[in-house]
Amino acid sequence: MMQTFENASKFNKEFVDGAMKSAAAWTNGLQTIATQSAEYAKTSMEKGTEAFEKLASAKSPEKAFEVQAEYAKSAFEGFVAQATKVGELYADLAKDAYKPIEGIFAKGK
Repeated sequence: MMQTFENASKFNKEFVDGAMKSAAAWTNGLQTIATQSAEYAKTSMEKGTEAFEKLASAKSPEKAFEVQAEYAKSAFEGFVAQATKVGELYADLAKDAYKPIEGIFAKGK
């Protein structure tokens, strides 16, 4: 009976430790994602402002269409790159958050 209690106590301690490490991984991962998103938003805003200034100074409709097309292409490529990066960050976050508790679940089976 005493052995069972000690095993359960050890399992609970391991689970709590793993859960705390997992929570820390979630916190760090989400902070990284938030930082990346803020940097992307700032850069995107700066590029948009720059494109608007170029567009406002265009001397002909052809130049205005050229500026707008360049901006649209650049904005789309930047968005796709950011979405890919954030997707990878979320995948890494899930792996890092699960790692501390995966062994505990394996032992519990």
